[in-house]
Amino acid sequence: MIAAIPRGAGLQGEETVSPSEPTAERSDPSARTEDDAQLARESGLWDAFLAAGNLRKALSRVQANRGAPGSDGMTTKELGPWLAAHWPEVRRALDEGTYRPSPVRRVTIPKPDGGERLLGVPTVLDRLIQQAIAQVLVPIFDPAFSSSSYGFRPGRSAHQAVRAAVSHIEAGCRQVVDLDLERFFDRVCHDVLMARVARKVKEPKLLRLIRAYLEAGVMVEGVKQATEEGTPQGSPLSPLLSNIMLDDLDSELEKRGHRFVRYADDVRIFVRTRRAAERVMAGVTGFVEGRLHLKVNREKSSVRPASSATLLGFGFFFASGGRVKVRVAPKAVKRLKARVRKLTGRSWRVSMELRIGALNKFTRGWMAYFRLAETPNVIAHLDKWLYRRLRQVRWKEWKRYSAKRRNLRGLGIPARDARRWAISSKGCWRIAGSPVLQRALPRAYWDGLGLQSLSQSWLRLRTTT
Repeated sequence: MIAAIPRGAGLQGEETVSPSEPTAERSDPSARTEDDAQLARESGLWDAFLAAGNLRKALSRVQANRGAPGSDGMTTKELGPWLAAHWPEVRRALDEGTYRPSPVRRVTIPKPDGGERLLGVPTVLDRLIQQAIAQVLVPIFDPAFSSSSYGFRPGRSAHQAVRAAVSHIEAGCRQVVDLDLERFFDRVCHDVLMARVARKVKEPKLLRLIRAYLEAGVMVEGVKQATEEGTPQGSPLSPLLSNIMLDDLDSELEKRGHRFVRYADDVRIFVRTRRAAERVMAGVTGFVEGRLHLKVNREKSSVRPASSATLLGFGFFFASGGRVKVRVAPKAVKRLKARVRKLTGRSWRVSMELRIGALNKFTRGWMAYFRLAETPNVIAHLDKWLYRRLRQVRWKEWKRYSAKRRNLRGLGIPARDARRWAISSKGCWRIAGSPVLQRALPRAYWDGLGLQSLSQSWLRLRTTT
């Protein structure tokens, strides 16, 4: 529940908001409506940004997203009551141009392919203000963005980007330029970015506030560090600003007549020959570094056949008749297995009920994203591996000879086989793959415990989407 906001504070009206749950795969649907755009045109961007309805929507969004506290330690639950007492002074500071955003809290998370990704966690108050800004700017900028841009846009998704890639490959563009923008979010030049924002935003106070967020700094182990470039990855404004920054790249690619897909800073360009692909790589690299003042990572950027290219965790392969199909990329399978190993590891001492619940939660989300994959045999193979992992867990739980023998007998294994396997010195993983344990703990056993297999989820999702 959101605490009541006093009238005259700029958030008057509804006292509670019950936000709808956002979908897992689709990009943020931040308020791209004709009403929003009309409000911005008629009342001016500053008034539209601080309108009660826009602020309520932003507050709802921030509280629905929850997230960790920023550098001041305030949680999303504490934000409503705090606003009830302090919003008038915040509003006054915004209007007078004296509001100073707090530095973001630096967080590092491991990248799937090694290294670390730097995230910036704004305070919940700054997340509210940034969300409110984004909601008035999205209807202004988004309609003019390229139809080949899919990341963090209303009504667009990663799945649409993958389907577009399939159509480009089927059209004969079987060489893929994979352009890797080195530390994109950390390297964005503030002056270059603000010049592009100012093309459509003429409100000086709003431009100053956006720049203030870019220059707010970061807190690293209690010490504030200045930020002379970059836009913090993890803030509500960051996705929109990244699309504004890279819109010139989209326009240049369209002007050159290229087929391409961009999802945030993930760029793939599809051409017919390797020679053309290498020429495109050189030309686009020059544009990115010369015009946008960004850096292309030449070690990670590549030219490769479509059959070995990846996009957003998906890969591609050619079926009979020249049809292009989608598969899960090897790295995504590797990450799945790493997560399942943690959930089925001996160091996590929980009941089987809790373990299966955690597995179901993870695999449901994973399969909802990777439902585009057209490789049922691969998914069935992953299921076999998952069942074997669980059989290994169960075998370790039984521990002693007497428990192993008794449980095997209770599961229908003949006495002689039960005795022989109960005293076996073979390793747990080998026994988990043995015929006797597969008979004792078949799929029906795990179904009875509530386990949802990847294949079941895949079939259900494929028939409903």
